Amino acid sequence: MTIAPQPMPAPSPMAGPVCRLCGERAVVHWQRRLTEAEFAAHLTLEHAAVQAEYTTVVFACAAHAITLDAAARVHQATCTAPSARDLPGCDCTPEPAPPPDPEPTAADVAAVLPPGWSW
Repeated sequence: MTIAPQPMPAPSPMAGPVCRLCGERAVVHWQRRLTEAEFAAHLTLEHAAVQAEYTTVVFACAAHAITLDAAARVHQATCTAPSARDLPGCDCTPEPAPPPDPEPTAADVAAVLPPGWSW
């Protein structure tokens, strides 16, 4: 007796993250600090934590995305983005971006490359 292979189920059109505002498939995301309720839920999983260090991912579709510069920064826990009234911005002041990493020099790289490698 042979068993016929079963067809694979069709993929769900809403598989993966969706826009918090409209529910459409997300194409961008950014981070914001946890709300007090989110942090309390997190503490039930992890006992020793500092609230200011935790973030959550906020998803949005292309129509409800904030600006690229804003999405690259960490937002306040109270940020309501994506909020239709504030797009393409948000209602908080995101944290400053971290300073860029210095560009490596040939001397920096040469110190870690194995013999025979060059930069």
